[in-house]
Amino acid sequence: MLQVLIITFPFFALVLCGYLAARQRLLPLDAIPGLNMFVLYFALPCMLYRFGATTPIAQLLDFNVFAIWLLCAIVMVGFAVAISLNQRIGWNDASFGALVAAFPNTGFMGVPLLVALLGAQAAGPIIVTILVDMVVTTSLCIALSRLDGADTHGASKAVKKALRGVVANPMPWAILLGAVASATSLTLPGPVDKTVGLLADAASPVALFTIGAVLARSQIMAAVSRHPPIPLGDYLPMAALKLFLHPVLVLLVGAGALQLGLSLDRFTLTVLVLVAALPSASNVSLLAERFGADNGRIARIILVSTAAAFVTFSMAVSWLT
Repeated sequence: MLQVLIITFPFFALVLCGYLAARQRLLPLDAIPGLNMFVLYFALPCMLYRFGATTPIAQLLDFNVFAIWLLCAIVMVGFAVAISLNQRIGWNDASFGALVAAFPNTGFMGVPLLVALLGAQAAGPIIVTILVDMVVTTSLCIALSRLDGADTHGASKAVKKALRGVVANPMPWAILLGAVASATSLTLPGPVDKTVGLLADAASPVALFTIGAVLARSQIMAAVSRHPPIPLGDYLPMAALKLFLHPVLVLLVGAGALQLGLSLDRFTLTVLVLVAALPSASNVSLLAERFGADNGRIARIILVSTAAAFVTFSMAVSWLT
């Protein structure tokens, strides 16, 4: 356990640094979207491209991993929405709460952390989960979030808007280009490869720092808007679903797949369970803000899951490896 904490501590410490920097206004709040854009449009795509290009194409096209992760995501979304809907929480807030319960912080935190823990061979399954969550899980939750709107076509419009967002997101394209490079053994020219490498190396520290800053910004914005107190029951259960139910569900479904004789090795299952044990994706806070959901509640779910994950994720790693 101590050896695991030694590896995971720097990652969570960088998140804390970003949080404190924003809370103390050492980092201006107006600068946080710029940091987020640097990670999203430059550093993280380069890191994903590099992993994709160096991962065997068979791992990037693993249908079993895709199916297991998708099934678990749908179950998580359905269950989270079902237990959230009440007089205070409508479809919009319930859907984004379900998204943070089902969508781990894989891109900003999971890729560098799990590769550091398990080695570069963990990148293949991780990339598959990113594609599922960005394309399917996010689109599903955005569509569900429109169901309590007055427009009967709100859900279909939301799906189209979500898919346009996926097309505009550089991360899926980086993964696709990396897969093409892997399949064709393409090598970038020396100067270009060096540039990609420098940006990829910057992804981990800046992304982790940005997670903390985004969380602090969400809290500050909620305070400025005089957000009413949020009952613990509105956000603690969602954080618990993310940290406990999600990895257990993935473990059970994956173990069932092994029993059925599907082509899934135990290392890949371990990677999937640890991805599920990650805290909630911090970018959901930005989505919730864009679609008018209760961002104060979403930010608290992300904050609680991120803080608690230092212990729960480390315990999961110690147990599974």
